[in-house]
Amino acid sequence: MSKIRLLLVDDHQIVRAGLRMLFLAEEDMEIVGEAGGGAEGVTAVADLQPDVVIMDVAMPGMSGIEATRRIKEASPDTAVIALTMHEDEQYFFEMLNAGASGYVPKRAAPDDLVSAIRAVSQGQVFLYPSLAKFLVQDFLQRTEESGLSSIAEELTPREREVLIAIAEGNTNREIAELLTISVKTVDRHRENIMRKLNLHNRVELVKYAIEKGLIAVS
Repeated sequence: MSKIRLLLVDDHQIVRAGLRMLFLAEEDMEIVGEAGGGAEGVTAVADLQPDVVIMDVAMPGMSGIEATRRIKEASPDTAVIALTMHEDEQYFFEMLNAGASGYVPKRAAPDDLVSAIRAVSQGQVFLYPSLAKFLVQDFLQRTEESGLSSIAEELTPREREVLIAIAEGNTNREIAELLTISVKTVDRHRENIMRKLNLHNRVELVKYAIEKGLIAVS
């Protein structure tokens, strides 16, 4: 089995050292290079052709946002994961619009980052649950503004609440407790949402919103 080839781009050596230790323990991953800045990362991608780039967002000189944009233009098959301290909407949407396939905060558990790498290496999207809610809220707003009534109007207010809770990573039981409804009711709402959107899980919703251009810098 071929390993997932990783490039680390972060201006802090201690962060890159920690990532090296993490990925050394993963048999299906290998680090093929490192870069201490955005411009260096763009050059490294051209030279090394990694499968996945772990990209810091805020760096001196060329930002991770601009580096991601240039990487995706030059090497569309290379997936980029934002690994950052920033969890606000602006950075989140800017990285997605630049072409990132994943967004993980540095406070996340190591297993989350490992899962993100495996997901994006297979063409999927991975967004940390606490951040995915931004995308779902934006998705709903833009479907209304763009006149996509077949999507926006078919979801009831309760279904929208359930949809956002799903995007945040809550289980059916947690959603039931949050909204003070039964688990069986959550199941029914989930089925209705996915049927109306013709989607089957949170990742498909995220990919749909990105592909349809329903996200933009706030």
